[in-house]
Amino acid sequence: MSLPSHLDALRPGRGDALIVTDPQNDFMPGGALAVAGGHEILPLVNALARRFENVLLPQDWHPAGHASFASTHRGRQPFEVIGLSYGQQVLWPDHCVQGTPGAAFHADLDVPHAQLVIRKGWHPAVDSYSAFCEADGRTRTGLAGYLRERSIGRLYFVGLATDFCVAWSALDARRAGFETLVVEAGCRAIDTGGSLAQAWKDMTAAGVQRL
Repeated sequence: MSLPSHLDALRPGRGDALIVTDPQNDFMPGGALAVAGGHEILPLVNALARRFENVLLPQDWHPAGHASFASTHRGRQPFEVIGLSYGQQVLWPDHCVQGTPGAAFHADLDVPHAQLVIRKGWHPAVDSYSAFCEADGRTRTGLAGYLRERSIGRLYFVGLATDFCVAWSALDARRAGFETLVVEAGCRAIDTGGSLAQAWKDMTAAGVQRL
């Protein structure tokens, strides 16, 4: 696939990384928590990744019975919002359960040179949209330290979904002091209850660049 002109001009260096967020079967059409058009990003992601020396793959990796699953809470339905110990939590269909086909990366993802898979959401009682920090705002994944040790200072985000895992990761990247860009054509959104518009508003306010 040829890249759009504004992306074809990108010449990332050793200090840049592409973060491909959650390109997993359960987020693709037919999956347990399908993002509309999720599969459509893969050709662009594959082509863009070939420009980058540094590619990272965050991966949702929940244990069965995770606190973010509606099925864990009697009488609750997916997409309801409840209060948990760390704040408001959207309840999701069971998805990306550890070791299941739904948690695997989609077969059309072609980034064999990716250097790091960072699994998130594996603590049973705390959700984790961000690749940097769990939803409690305290528990770090170690990603920021990894990037700094490797002198990576600029991050480009693509993946699923724009308004949750991509946005939360991008916001945490800015909080950690990284230059942060979201490649809009390489993302798709869930957009529940105005979440997409709010995500872009929050990212723009935080200094995330929108490509």
